[in-house]
Amino acid sequence: MNHRQDRLQRSELAVPATRPRFLAKAAESAADALFLDLEDAVASAQKEEARAQALQALREIEWGSKTVAVRVNGLDTPWALRDIVDLARQAPRLDLILLPKTSCAADVRFVDQLLTLVERETGRARRIGIEVLIETARGVANVEEIAQASDRLEAMIFGVGDYSIDMRTHDRVFGRPNAQYAVLTDAGAGGQRGRHWNDQWHFAMARIANACRAWGLRPVDGPYTDYADAEGYRACAERARALGFEGKWAIHPTQIELANEVFSPSREELDWAARTRELLAQTTRDGQGAVGAGGVLVDMAHGKLAANIAERQALIDHPKEAT
Repeated sequence: MNHRQDRLQRSELAVPATRPRFLAKAAESAADALFLDLEDAVASAQKEEARAQALQALREIEWGSKTVAVRVNGLDTPWALRDIVDLARQAPRLDLILLPKTSCAADVRFVDQLLTLVERETGRARRIGIEVLIETARGVANVEEIAQASDRLEAMIFGVGDYSIDMRTHDRVFGRPNAQYAVLTDAGAGGQRGRHWNDQWHFAMARIANACRAWGLRPVDGPYTDYADAEGYRACAERARALGFEGKWAIHPTQIELANEVFSPSREELDWAARTRELLAQTTRDGQGAVGAGGVLVDMAHGKLAANIAERQALIDHPKEAT
């Protein structure tokens, strides 16, 4: 864990590597992070060309303080080895390898070893991290083991699209709630029964978030493919934040600002944190460990929460100073 970079990842923009114009715009966007996609956004016949274009973009575009990743092809494909090795050898600016369809710890260890060998061979100064997509039933089943696989591993992303397919749910708009996952209430006074919606992804997301927090990783929510539905995107981002996630994918530039807003402390939270730290400092000076404020008990646990909020804002204000 000593090697892990404390990165800001409120928004992670997806960009096909075969669209150079989009790559240049992505570098100028407000996204904290982005990934150049060699996998699902690229047809099989264009895989080699996409890799070459990604390498060119990584060398030539000024990415500033953004975290830049490349989603390589899966380890069960004929392109994965060259994706990983060529990127590690030829792209000094690369921050992270984004490994899709990670199903077990061995997947991460294999990529870790490849990166280690290339770094030894080339004397590469910039250590490459790993982020993984948890998007299979096996991946969710093994998420705690995966979280401990490597000190290069920095983040886990919930890949709701492929996970939906693997679970055979037949959702056609990935990331949006499914109206079929609901129950009926008992009849009310007028004989009417209400329809109570549930969250079909809660189990997978809560398990990913818990594994990440247990082992020092960043949990990041995946795509919401109905990019015209800003209200729905915001609601899903807020759900993810409530579960402990600290960012979400943006599959369209219009989703970037929404993610940045949701995963940043609000003005009200920052004011509460400042008041709470001041209150607890006075309480400590008075020799007490807890105090009532407005009918609510405030103790050292609230002090930790206030510190977390302040640290989060500091990372947002000074992303280049992260270590």
